[in-house]
Amino acid sequence: MKITSVQPFILHVPVTGSQIADSTHTITHWGVVGAQIGTEDGLTGYGFTGTHAHLPSDQLITRCIATCHAPLLLGEDARDVNRLWLKLARNPALQWVGRAGITTLSQAAIDIALWDLKAKAAGVPLWKLLGGQVREKVRAYNTDIGWLSLADDRLVEGARRAVAEGFTGIKIKVGSTVERDLRRLEAVRRAIGSDVTLAIDGNGKWDLPTCLRFCRAAEAFDVYWFEEPLWYDDVQGHAELARATRIPIALGEQLYTHDAFAGFFQRGAVHWVQPDVTRLAGLSEALRVCEAAHAHRLPVAPHAGDMSQVHVHLSYAHPACAVLEYIPWIKDCFTEPAEVVEGHFRLPQQPGAGTTPTAAAWASLRQPVA
Repeated sequence: MKITSVQPFILHVPVTGSQIADSTHTITHWGVVGAQIGTEDGLTGYGFTGTHAHLPSDQLITRCIATCHAPLLLGEDARDVNRLWLKLARNPALQWVGRAGITTLSQAAIDIALWDLKAKAAGVPLWKLLGGQVREKVRAYNTDIGWLSLADDRLVEGARRAVAEGFTGIKIKVGSTVERDLRRLEAVRRAIGSDVTLAIDGNGKWDLPTCLRFCRAAEAFDVYWFEEPLWYDDVQGHAELARATRIPIALGEQLYTHDAFAGFFQRGAVHWVQPDVTRLAGLSEALRVCEAAHAHRLPVAPHAGDMSQVHVHLSYAHPACAVLEYIPWIKDCFTEPAEVVEGHFRLPQQPGAGTTPTAAAWASLRQPVA
């Protein structure tokens, strides 16, 4: 299955409403920045990373795909996913300019496209290629109702609506002020009752003293986890917070390598592990993180930077995965969208990774590639 073409692409997809915000970002669109890989057999694989739809930086990723990674792939056998991952990740010239960031995001798109191709060639959905279904259902938690940009009444209304739709878990954003966020947390817990898991996400905004003050009061509301409470790379701070609070610590969406996770594992600084295939140079590296988490007996909740397209396959196939994030922005851009039914992700059935864009999305949402 020789690779004959590698073409980058960019889709910009509107978010729910006109815009959303967490503690550190405000966006109107989600970027689907990817690679389309063709083979001499006539098969086409698609993979992508997730961005905040900033066209100049998106074009840096597509430029890396086209000029740095594509030449290393042409003529290769697309089925050799692990060997090709190493060929790209350990390339001396590319290691010199970046082992994380643009080069990693570019490789994520390529690695996912190769897994998509491999599953399509085998005629099976990706989860089956990864070893088969290990759980009956994958529970979904809804993040799209919890943005900091929502007024308090809309936040509570959205939480109630999500529960009525069958979700047994929701997540809300924090990171404004301790007082406001505690008020919103209490209101949501009161609205959804005690049977629904309620997680919070700080997106790396606060310092350790602020987190300690917040957690002392937040423990009363049975918080499922506190995600990215501190700056993403602060292993020491997360370890101190983990020792000081009964609220479990979650993180990982901003980590680019298996080695970055290892530091948090070694210090006892994380309880819920959140690898993201769009940041970790693809599914290949995410699988290594899942294996390491499993070895430490830590549960995995993949971060849906791909809005669950690939992660739903991973979650059905890997025993460490316990729950999966649901954000619906890009789901209708694909021929087999990530779909939640009665609070659980539907098991994908089509061959591949679920990353093939629809003709409508391809026609209406594509952006110029530099």
